[in-house]
Amino acid sequence: MSQYVETKKKKDFLTIGELSTEEINELLSEAVHLKKEQKQGNAKPYLKGKVLGMIFEKSSTRTRVAFEVGMLQLGGEALFLSSKDIQLGRGETIHDTAKVLSRYVDALMIRTFAHETVEEFAKYATVPIINGLTDLHHPTQVIADLLTIYEYKGKLSGLKVCYIGDGNNNMCHSLLEGAMKVGIHISVSSPKGYEPNQAIVEQVKQEAQAKGLQVEFGHDPEDMIKDADVVITDVWTSMGQEEETQKRLQAFSAYQVNESLCKLAKEDYLFLHCLPAHRGEEVTAEIIDGPHSAVFDEAENRLHAHKAILKKLLEK
Repeated sequence: MSQYVETKKKKDFLTIGELSTEEINELLSEAVHLKKEQKQGNAKPYLKGKVLGMIFEKSSTRTRVAFEVGMLQLGGEALFLSSKDIQLGRGETIHDTAKVLSRYVDALMIRTFAHETVEEFAKYATVPIINGLTDLHHPTQVIADLLTIYEYKGKLSGLKVCYIGDGNNNMCHSLLEGAMKVGIHISVSSPKGYEPNQAIVEQVKQEAQAKGLQVEFGHDPEDMIKDADVVITDVWTSMGQEEETQKRLQAFSAYQVNESLCKLAKEDYLFLHCLPAHRGEEVTAEIIDGPHSAVFDEAENRLHAHKAILKKLLEK
């Protein structure tokens, strides 16, 4: 059962794969609506009196600011909870923390390492749980990405997205799931040993076959990027992998998104990156700061995507 669908208990937002196409489209429509209201100065306090607790085990810029500002713009409040400052960091169980915080706040957003952590919070909390990022999934970012692609391309279904870089990455996993939900063809190019999670790959392949979508995996980025409408990459070394930096720089050296590679994409391709970016590593400055890049519109859309998620989960 989709964890987005309301049950007698609550709703959660843990992965893109647990949402239906209809639910994703509803979130995108809501994000468009909320963005228009905000731009026109007509923001409404839909969540007046609501409080979002935000637990961070990983550092953050966009996730924290977008959720905090989003709650304020919706008329509610947000509470930052560092795992170092709450008892969770001193050995209190997730079971106890989830049950206690459920008595104080109306929802919890968690940005952490192990995906099992947010699943355990969802199991024991009596308020909605939002996955702000885990090592396995990054669903809130992908809602923002889909919103950005729609704004630039005017559609989602039938487009081709190419992801280049670390395939065993939360962005890649959530992009794969999101593409299948909205009818996007997707290709992934990554070095050997850095392919996407096999369970997610098998699930996505089954969904692609059922829907007549193309999903390709390959080690040659030139093959994968051909005729792409959207090109996406991410850092080569994610949080928690710092000790592997030099090894990864060597492994990914042929996977840089640059002008030469992007000439194989469609002439009007769109470039996205969830940020932070390392210019000169996974992408050149000419691409990320060039005319095809929409990374700052994408970053802004985190705000509107988060607001849509919050409103859907918390509004009566």
